Amino acid sequence: MANVKKRELTNFVAEKAGVDARTAGAIIDAIGDVILERVVAGDKVTLPGIASFERRTRAARTGRNPATGESIQIPEKTVAKVTALKGFKDAALGS
Repeated sequence: MANVKKRELTNFVAEKAGVDARTAGAIIDAIGDVILERVVAGDKVTLPGIASFERRTRAARTGRNPATGESIQIPEKTVAKVTALKGFKDAALGS
């Protein structure tokens, strides 16, 4: 199983879109920048059939220290949530 690096992804996109690698690289960078900017602004971004990206706030809660069993307070936290969509899961998992 290979790990696709940015240069390889750029080449795949360039070939698929019929553009040069420099243009494909600029498009990939722009898509990443836009997704990040919109999620930071509080929007949910969906790439149809692939994934959705959003910012979520995880509520404060009580947890346990596994070593001592002592109760601890876990503070509220903002997290990034990425969800693979059905079309992607079906294709990737062969369902």
